[in-house]
Amino acid sequence: MMKTLNASRHRPVLLAILFLLGILLLAGCGKKAKPSPTAQPTWTPTAAIIAASTATTAPAATASPTSANTLYLPILRHPGRTEMASPLPSPTPEIKPSPTPTPTATPFPPGPPSKLGVFVGRNDPQLFDLLRTGNLALVKTLEYDPNFVAEIKRTDPDVFLVARYTPLPHPDFNNWDPIAEARKFADLILPIATEPRRLASIDCWEAYNEPVVSNEAQMASLAQFEAERVRLLAEAGVRSCVGNFGVGQPALELWPAFFPALEAAKQHGGYLALHEYSAPYLWFGAGTNQLNPEADERDEGWLTLRYRKVYRRYLQPANLIIPLVITEAGIDGLVGNRPGPGDARGWQDFGPFWQAQGAVKSSVFGFYMEQLAWYDAELQKDDYVIGAAIFALAGPTGWPSYEIGGPWLAIFEQYLSVHPPR
Repeated sequence: MMKTLNASRHRPVLLAILFLLGILLLAGCGKKAKPSPTAQPTWTPTAAIIAASTATTAPAATASPTSANTLYLPILRHPGRTEMASPLPSPTPEIKPSPTPTPTATPFPPGPPSKLGVFVGRNDPQLFDLLRTGNLALVKTLEYDPNFVAEIKRTDPDVFLVARYTPLPHPDFNNWDPIAEARKFADLILPIATEPRRLASIDCWEAYNEPVVSNEAQMASLAQFEAERVRLLAEAGVRSCVGNFGVGQPALELWPAFFPALEAAKQHGGYLALHEYSAPYLWFGAGTNQLNPEADERDEGWLTLRYRKVYRRYLQPANLIIPLVITEAGIDGLVGNRPGPGDARGWQDFGPFWQAQGAVKSSVFGFYMEQLAWYDAELQKDDYVIGAAIFALAGPTGWPSYEIGGPWLAIFEQYLSVHPPR
């Protein structure tokens, strides 16, 4: 049978143990508490980080540059980006989102009305979540179902809506009749564009997606087509946006040959459309963020902010400052002569690179949103810019690593929510 403990007999031992514990506790209290980590400032682009990453520079563009402004030609021009007529390269496996349902980022502070928008390939409820913020500047759509476009405008009457008829093959600029082709285009698009709900909702229509012209004669020929197209559509009350050139296109010295198209657009209330992408960061190729560490483009760029070169050097002196819609924008690893992983395509593919560079402080998309906020702040400085459509929300098949929908969209919504409606 177990003996019962005698409390009075063991009291001295217990007191000794408690005394020792008290000494240890006092010693611990005498140590300084470990300081909380200092909040990291928002990561900003620096030439040093860009230069440090050039060891993984992507292959040079296939075309030989003929002047400084063609330095950053795309490796693969993609007139079929949204027209799946030709097979695309196998997409790089996309970075899987965090298991957390919605990644978080440091909340963005209030700012002026945003000029960011989205490119959509189809009807998706996520678009209307953004539209309900009242501050989505631009929607570029390949889906122009009358009910869909009418609902876009009903949700946000002030959003600028651009549409493109997608099954449009590219012409041979050396062997075509631009006036005849413009009339064919008008015959094709006017029955679609003049449907009452489309006519009331769509602000302008594009023609060819990312046409590539290599000389002045081709540019002049494209200008003839665009000028006639603008005129024919305007007769039916349909407005156009001309150009729709891809990133880094065309060579700057070719712009004067395009003046007839711009003059027609100005006369008939039209717009200029351009695409602006960059990688591994949106600011690469702009300002001091160049392959050449001694180069400085100031507040212009060869990829993003390239439009300023066009307007300042050519359109402004010719009195052709017409509204600009940037109908595709974002991170695109297909641009050439850039730092970073050579096989990366959309923003999701660049996540590990950004993390290795120490740029990501919250989430990968949070850092992408910081880049978009930088671009937005630049766009806001130019009154003639209507907006820029991020590629892509509910994008076309074949471009999964560019997708900004799903769990990431809440960060974009938060950004829009702190900018006042237009």
